[in-house]
Amino acid sequence: MLPNIYTAEEIEILREGGKRLNFVLHEVVQSAKEGVTPDALNSLAEKLIKEKGGQPAFLNYKTSKFARPYPSSLCVSVNDEVVHGIAKNNHRKLKESDIVNLDLGFTYKGLITDKTLMVGIGKIKSEDINLIETTKLALEAGIKAVKSNKTTNDIGWAVEEFAKRRGFAVVKELGGHGVGRSVHEEPFIPNFKEGKSGIQLREGMVIALEPIITSGTAEIFLADDGHTYKTVDGTNCAQWEDTVLVTESGCEILTR
Repeated sequence: MLPNIYTAEEIEILREGGKRLNFVLHEVVQSAKEGVTPDALNSLAEKLIKEKGGQPAFLNYKTSKFARPYPSSLCVSVNDEVVHGIAKNNHRKLKESDIVNLDLGFTYKGLITDKTLMVGIGKIKSEDINLIETTKLALEAGIKAVKSNKTTNDIGWAVEEFAKRRGFAVVKELGGHGVGRSVHEEPFIPNFKEGKSGIQLREGMVIALEPIITSGTAEIFLADDGHTYKTVDGTNCAQWEDTVLVTESGCEILTR
């Protein structure tokens, strides 16, 4: 299936939705503190999404990969949880030194944007500070590689090379994706250089870039809840994500 190309009218909706998503997620980050539960953060996200005129894109989302629909509006993944940590009805309290991945999809006027932020709880370890910073900068490297007529492999190469230079490994089973009319669209955006040529980027495509980086082997497994991925070796993982519009000269970040 070919990637979607978005119209000027659709892009304007995505641009506004991205701004609203950015506001909501930063508000949730401010509440991610020691003693707070993922369930409380999920409830806050749902409240703010409604106030901003949107709907949660992840709630009850289902793909062929998972047997059950996703039960939460906000993904809260802690420490060795790589992605898709379930926040709803999760009453485990965040504690000092945790690193937390907050991932949120926002539907506005029928179109979806997607964003992830990392937050440390209290004082975190220096190696986790480095991991979080490296992953954020790897996202910036990937964004710089986006341009019409470049390929998804150009993005993956930029992300992986930056992570490797800093002594980290990328998770290869998961990556970015097209987004807009649904949560996951073509193309898949790898965080490494694949053996094949990659998909050509075209002006008007909307893609979510999401480097996922660990300090260990980067091997992952699916936990018993059927949604949360974790690192096999128990090392911490970080993820940053933004939704961008491909332009002739580069890209426009829609979720900042």
